[in-house]
Amino acid sequence: MPRTDESQDEALKRLDRRLAAFEAERHPQAGGAAQKAMGQGYRFLAEVVGGVLGGLGLGWLVDSFAHTTPFGLIGGLLIGMGVSTFVAIRGAGAWAKKASETTGQAPVIDDEDD
Repeated sequence: MPRTDESQDEALKRLDRRLAAFEAERHPQAGGAAQKAMGQGYRFLAEVVGGVLGGLGLGWLVDSFAHTTPFGLIGGLLIGMGVSTFVAIRGAGAWAKKASETTGQAPVIDDEDD
């Protein structure tokens, strides 16, 4: 209930401030790490899809000029998949290396039986 010496506008402003503080406490903002991880995921997806489509386009061009209808597309698809896999693995390795440098090395677990 609003205080008797307080106008309705002041009471609404005070209530809005309390509500905003409550919502900020209840739903903390996602940190930069989550946004960075999402960006890395989109980059990975773009590299894979772009590599495959680029390989298909290259295969189609070879088929158009050399008149080797299915073989250029198949070869381009295989080359595109190989290149995109290589680029994705290299990017994931670099990302993991950077993350381990930031957070420290994970402990090594020795799996020898005693």
